[in-house]
Amino acid sequence: MTRQFSPTRDGDPVSSASDLFQVGALCWRKRKGQTEVLLVTSRDTGRWVVPKGWPMKGRSAAGSAMQEAWEEAGVRVDPAEGRPAGMFDYTKQLKDGRKLPLTVHLFSVRLRKSDLHDRFPEAKERKRVWMTARKAASKVEEPGLRKILRRL
Repeated sequence: MTRQFSPTRDGDPVSSASDLFQVGALCWRKRKGQTEVLLVTSRDTGRWVVPKGWPMKGRSAAGSAMQEAWEEAGVRVDPAEGRPAGMFDYTKQLKDGRKLPLTVHLFSVRLRKSDLHDRFPEAKERKRVWMTARKAASKVEEPGLRKILRRL
């Protein structure tokens, strides 16, 4: 089920439902025999995260995840390439100070060199970096995401 949200003026969702979720893209590649993961910094705190965001009207969950990958990391892939990769929980700090518990549905996509672009919507607002899955697991804050990364 894809949930639609009513945005506030600040773009944060308004919902009283307990089953809120976001979608995310787990972008990876093989390099020198190791699996590397693409992480980006969050805009507000600068912590390392995977590209993620709210489901988008008119898009599948995988399509929304791949759109977030484009906007936040410059990854341009066909949404059909995204495969379910697991879920993790985290608490989103809203602009009004409220904390919203969320589940992120991850979609895995293996990238080719041609899938990554240097010019993308949030290029000036984020850093992006490739790192081994093991190192990425040590850099993210969410325990559930750490577990998924360690399995790669």
